[in-house]
Amino acid sequence: MPMAYGEWLKDQREQAGLTQQQLAETAIMSRTHIAHIEAGRRWPSHDDAKRLDRALNTGNVLASFLPDKNARPVANHFEAAKQFEQQASAIREFALSCVPGILQTEAYARAVLSVGFPPLTPAERDQAVATRLERSRILADPATPVVWALLDENVLRRPVGGPAVMAEQLLHLADLVDTERIRVHVLPFRMGAHPLFPSMVTLMCFEDQPPIAYVEGLHTGTVHDSPALVERFQDTYDLALSDALPLKESLALLRATAKGYGHHDD
Repeated sequence: MPMAYGEWLKDQREQAGLTQQQLAETAIMSRTHIAHIEAGRRWPSHDDAKRLDRALNTGNVLASFLPDKNARPVANHFEAAKQFEQQASAIREFALSCVPGILQTEAYARAVLSVGFPPLTPAERDQAVATRLERSRILADPATPVVWALLDENVLRRPVGGPAVMAEQLLHLADLVDTERIRVHVLPFRMGAHPLFPSMVTLMCFEDQPPIAYVEGLHTGTVHDSPALVERFQDTYDLALSDALPLKESLALLRATAKGYGHHDD
């Protein structure tokens, strides 16, 4: 997000003689959210921008001059979750059908993004792949965010992109586990139905704000911040995790499955 947008918001707030907390109360937002926008770390939603305009008497400026969504090649329903993802201190993913976005290799991401409808143009697909890889840069920090991935065994068995792509993807996950950057636990087929069977979910925790849950379906996605509902998601995740394979067994399954796709260690 261009710093100019956040800087302009800060300038208007200060001209109005408001603290971040006062503006947050007037706009019905959190002070932390205001701080992130002013620092250029987060985009406000369109509704947030309209509330800020009303609170600051700036007409429709903040809502009208939001950065172009075309410059942010992610699905509209994922935009809010993407912003939270970059700020989280801990991320717990559950994936039912494919590897979570921040853990995908370039080839795997390209395969996933090649089958949507309506189909992306080659240029749009290249841009979407680049954005997905950019998201994964949060793993460059050796410790933060803490990342756990709970994977249905289906994620390992479906040959997205073909055997070579899958072997590379599974070894990428295994390498991240070996370096203790992430934890991966697999829910094996033999468990049958499990508590998270209906859909994928991402749980995020933060140092300076309450936790959230993001639930996604086909062409839809919702960020939940109701404390009671987020707690239910967390409890459901923990229940499913209790049925998953331990870390070492999950790692062994990743490597064995990669070998089955045709990878052989030298």
